[in-house]
Amino acid sequence: MKILVLNCGSSSVKYKLIDTATENTLAEGGVEKIGLPDAFLKFKKPSGEKEMLPLGLTDHQGSVKAILDLLTSKDNGCIASYDEIDAVGHRVVHGAEKFSESVLITPEVIDQVKACYDLAPLHNPANITGIEAIEAIMPGIPQVAVFDTAFHQTMPARAYMYAIPYKYYEQDGVRRYGFHGTSHRYVSARAAEILGVDLAAVKMITCHVGNGGSITAVDGGKSVDTSMGLTPTEGLMMGTRVGDIDPGALVYMMNKHNLSPAELQKIINKESGVLGVSEISSDMRELEAAVAKGDERAKLALDMYELRITKYIGAYAAEMGGVDIIVFTGGVGENQAGLRADVCRPLTFMGVKIDEELNARTRGTETVISSADSKVTVIVVPTDEELMIARDTEAIVK
Repeated sequence: MKILVLNCGSSSVKYKLIDTATENTLAEGGVEKIGLPDAFLKFKKPSGEKEMLPLGLTDHQGSVKAILDLLTSKDNGCIASYDEIDAVGHRVVHGAEKFSESVLITPEVIDQVKACYDLAPLHNPANITGIEAIEAIMPGIPQVAVFDTAFHQTMPARAYMYAIPYKYYEQDGVRRYGFHGTSHRYVSARAAEILGVDLAAVKMITCHVGNGGSITAVDGGKSVDTSMGLTPTEGLMMGTRVGDIDPGALVYMMNKHNLSPAELQKIINKESGVLGVSEISSDMRELEAAVAKGDERAKLALDMYELRITKYIGAYAAEMGGVDIIVFTGGVGENQAGLRADVCRPLTFMGVKIDEELNARTRGTETVISSADSKVTVIVVPTDEELMIARDTEAIVK
């Protein structure tokens, strides 16, 4: 089957067209700056060369139409007509407790996703906009929703509950939901496949580390704890997100500086993390370059960033009563060898040993980076959320 995978954000649409028979990507790219006069579509040509097309002022439906027209174009397309697309799979960020697996999109499903708007006000409305755009352009084509939160619905209550009055959970659904679930599900299964072990028989910690980041404890193939919470703001220090912080500190800041909820939301989501501490950049490559030049603030930000990852790995190993495999994925986890080494070095007491030479030359490839005598296998597995979405879409449509 040919599956179109869409990831619709508030001002962007990313896409991949995947042939599930071969699991090859036929086309990929995305529209950026939706709603602005300088919106553009960037894509990879069949030759592998990257190109950009200006779109002008457009909305999500116009952006999806531009993607479909590109896929069927004479010069840059890879299919003859829309009819060659068998189904569309959508990344949907928040499914709350309503969805524990991917589902065929129906009017009832759309209503339930909309009911989660208050939990993901920046993401779910955009996801629905993409679904409605496809329905308008290609009416009747099967569409599937794949939820970031679904994989984590196996967490026990002791892991997902917050220690606040219980009524806020009962009335408002305030609890830990976790995100990046599609990535954690993919890399845990792929790591087991690469290593030739039974996923149901191992304890694994998957580290999705990028501009956004989360860590998940996977016991027997199931998520039992994860670092992100009600929103993607909790947990690790990230590019611009604050991660774990004393809630009292936020109340103090609001009172001290007369901050509105919207202003505080901006601070903890857009102005904190690596960017907030370093005041240089949210990009780890730029941060490492600044560290190399002796910038103390950049070094502090990097040290904090790495320490949070190490702490979560240690905590989840204790929670599961041990760990067999540690997986690094995400833009930083896959490519920053120095970070992987720094994170793992304090874990030697658990029997973690990194092959320094192998780790140093590993970038974005499926590679075991632990030494032969390491008690814990450490592996880099590039994530492929789009392939996971395509697989789920094919299975459900069939």
